[in-house]
Amino acid sequence: MNSNNTRVYKMSFASVYPLYIQKAEKKGRTKEEVDQIIFWLTGYDAQSLQHHIDNKTDFETFFAQAPRINPNASKITGVICGYRVEEIEDELIQKVRYLDKLIDELAKGKAMGKILRTS
Repeated sequence: MNSNNTRVYKMSFASVYPLYIQKAEKKGRTKEEVDQIIFWLTGYDAQSLQHHIDNKTDFETFFAQAPRINPNASKITGVICGYRVEEIEDELIQKVRYLDKLIDELAKGKAMGKILRTS
């Protein structure tokens, strides 16, 4: 595991969450849509998500404790931060990048059905 990955593993989800919301809102999207994406990807609900935010859970724990990674997550493809998400070998980093990619698609105005791989 390289040191950059270690840094991501230990990064607090709570520190990045407001940035996801800010990115979405800047493009006319909502916190509720950000939450819907997180719920879809991880299986968390509003209460369990808030628990992780309040406890400043790191990304490693956040994804390790996720009730259920959506089986359609493997349909998330494309480039984020210079990497093709479908080619990332580190499972945790891939999940973090999946979330980054979904938030990016939201900010770019994609329809929620397409973001959640339902249409």
